[in-house]
Amino acid sequence: MALTLPAFTPLQASLWLTLCGRALDNRSSHRILGDETADEIVRRTGYDYQALHIIPSAALNIAHRAKKLDEVAARFFVRHPGAIGVDLGAGLDSRALRIAPPPAADWYDVDFPEVVEARRMALPDRANPHGVGADLTDPAWLDALPADRPAVIVADGLIAFLSEEEMVSLVNRLVAHFPSGEIAFNGYSRFAVWAQKRFAGATSIAGLTRFPGFDDPRTPERWNSKIKLVKEILCTREPEVADFPPALRLFTRLAAPSASWSRKGNVVLHYRF
Repeated sequence: MALTLPAFTPLQASLWLTLCGRALDNRSSHRILGDETADEIVRRTGYDYQALHIIPSAALNIAHRAKKLDEVAARFFVRHPGAIGVDLGAGLDSRALRIAPPPAADWYDVDFPEVVEARRMALPDRANPHGVGADLTDPAWLDALPADRPAVIVADGLIAFLSEEEMVSLVNRLVAHFPSGEIAFNGYSRFAVWAQKRFAGATSIAGLTRFPGFDDPRTPERWNSKIKLVKEILCTREPEVADFPPALRLFTRLAAPSASWSRKGNVVLHYRF
């Protein structure tokens, strides 16, 4: 059945880039994530993903970082089955469906009200347990979430659209709200920010990028004294590289020994507090 979603602002519409990237990965013979829900949403809406100019390696990278974020959340729930899960700037991601949090856990998908409404229309209920419609720069949205349990917080692509001040403020509010937890998001080096504004496959979001990027994975430790780096996940060194197409696999393995080169590409940063 065809699906018509609400109109989005340019910032809200940035969700199509990651959604279509996951959908294209699902259609690939070298798929990494296998997000069938993303593929179904793109098909049902008839969205013109070709206008985004997503090359195969970009779709793979989008899927790869989503998988790494899934793994962080899934491992956290193994240790804390009654925890809170939070996806910041969730877009139309079906992460809760992919990781299947334990029955005692609660999962919250946070995004603009229009996006939360679109999630209600597009996603099955089990993939969208609790939607919170809010502007993440507004401190009040956290009042809707419990504050008495540990939390795992993930954000895929969000950091690019915040200023550094807004990102630091958001992280500090999250750390203050929950008694303990973990935060994971895809990192943006200064080179990655520069490239994103010039790469054809990112033209849909180039004008929206505000974060300056950072190269030292310990930078967020200076935002809040409770934050400690767990792991800088350099995707060039992750096991999924073995399933990359031959040319990309070779290039990735050549880059893997160098942390500085690896940071120019796909990185997921994982912290605890």
